[in-house]
Amino acid sequence: MFASCVSAASVGILTRLCALVLVVAVGLGSELRVRVRLADGLVTEEVLEADSERDSISLEFKQGDGTLITFVADFKQDVKIFRALILGELERGQNQYQALCFISRLNRNEIIPSESMARLRQKNPQAIRLAEERRGLEQLTMSAAVNLSQASQLSSHVHNMCSEAHEAIYTRESDVKHWLEKGVDGSIFDVLPQTTEVPGFQACHSTKDLWQPCLCTYSLRLEWYPCLLKYCRSRDTMGKGSTYKCGIKSCSKGYHFTYYVPQKQLCLWDEET
Repeated sequence: MFASCVSAASVGILTRLCALVLVVAVGLGSELRVRVRLADGLVTEEVLEADSERDSISLEFKQGDGTLITFVADFKQDVKIFRALILGELERGQNQYQALCFISRLNRNEIIPSESMARLRQKNPQAIRLAEERRGLEQLTMSAAVNLSQASQLSSHVHNMCSEAHEAIYTRESDVKHWLEKGVDGSIFDVLPQTTEVPGFQACHSTKDLWQPCLCTYSLRLEWYPCLLKYCRSRDTMGKGSTYKCGIKSCSKGYHFTYYVPQKQLCLWDEET
């Protein structure tokens, strides 16, 4: 499906394409490990996996504070899932870790297809990667909770991804409406309290009482992922031109989630400093 760098090297200008982050190799498995520099300057290892049969891609890495971030793109269902496993503050009564799951629709051109992802390999595994394009921060207000026991209607990946999140699985009102129109059972969703429904409802970072409900925020960034395919042109001996896939473009994108929690104890990272 991709042209290899060996064949491209014989074509003048295409030689430089082989020095890009990724080169193509067929039949070498579907896991890719990439060293990436995070916003705080630390270097982490991202593990990207493609499953062509299930038509999905997963990306996982550990942040500097120990939080494990996992992202899954389910192309069959056009669903994306974010999971954060956040180390708990034991001295403040929290569990060893806290799990959060955010589910929303997957749009076109957010990430390359799973089949293409499965074919990608990097030329220099020790290099530290920086994304070519830094996409804007996406603000998501998660106004509904998702019932885990029925969430397979949204994606077969939800149960494995979010089983540890229990009652902390969230989605947006606009996505709920979309899925309902597609025939998903409405009992999957529970509408969360809105700020207008609770007198004195505050953001968690300005709430002093650990047992008071509040509006929590959580931010994460996918620092490096293959967002688009690159195409090159070639000509045959007759001078006829054609295009072929010859590499990828890498992107970085941030997400800012806002959602209701029944007590600030579930949102201790969102505090004034």
